[in-house]
Amino acid sequence: LKKVLVLGSGALKIGQAGEFDYSGSQALKALREEGIGSVLVNPNIATIQTSEGIADQVYFLPVTPYFVEEIIKKERPDGILLAFGGQTALNCGTELYQNGILQKYGVRVLGTSVEAIMYTEDRDLFVKKLDEIPMKTPKSHAVESMEDALKAAREIGYPVMVRSAYA
Repeated sequence: LKKVLVLGSGALKIGQAGEFDYSGSQALKALREEGIGSVLVNPNIATIQTSEGIADQVYFLPVTPYFVEEIIKKERPDGILLAFGGQTALNCGTELYQNGILQKYGVRVLGTSVEAIMYTEDRDLFVKKLDEIPMKTPKSHAVESMEDALKAAREIGYPVMVRSAYA
């Protein structure tokens, strides 16, 4: 590896900015220690990872597929790290992968694979994967309306936990 693109977390989000700023800055330092060039995309100027000397190149642009593809075209990284930018980076990386952008430019996803990210982010896919093992999981239903949610709750039995889907 000669150059790696790191997706930052983007705009500040309560409870998210600090942890991803810290982990991202540590990833950038590790790349530097290994002699690997680093490119960071993070529109938030008030982070450690965007400080001078942390990344070799910093782009203060939104972490979106459009801007990240433009950076990939210009910088030609060998690899990309998706795990240091929270949901914003995971969503962006997944979309780049599904649209063939990473393959088009020969960019390897480093760390957790996009397939694994998709399986763990989508609750239905995750349960189906665990069923293949077989791994016992709590009964669950994906619903799209209050009526469906109440029906599922009656079927499962109370108490129930309600969580939003992968977004």
